[in-house]
Amino acid sequence: QVQLVESGGGLVQAGGSLRLSCAASGRTFISYLMGWFRQASGKEREFVAAISWSGGRTYYADSVKGRFTISRDNAKNTVYLQMNSLKPEDTAVYYCAARVDRGSMQLNSPAGYNSWGQGTQVTVSS
Repeated sequence: QVQLVESGGGLVQAGGSLRLSCAASGRTFISYLMGWFRQASGKEREFVAAISWSGGRTYYADSVKGRFTISRDNAKNTVYLQMNSLKPEDTAVYYCAARVDRGSMQLNSPAGYNSWGQGTQVTVSS
């Protein structure tokens, strides 16, 4: 497994932007599919975005498509989530997740990942 540490969360007004980072330990980062999930208070954890090991394939939840961008820098063992045009409904704890890249199977389900970060709070005020 890989250890993951998120950063970049905070408080922002609606319409603003934030960039989340997830730093991974381990020399096998390049073999991992990376995902971002979020969990609002009282709700289940939901898929936000994912990116293949090479960065060549990206996947997004419909609710964030066109506003959020996932990217990765394998030289820095880091994955990013650029969030623009933020809405109050984007308020949640955001989690970084990882698994060995085996294609698109279960990439939008928390059960499809075996490494998780501790989460970072994102709050969007109206």
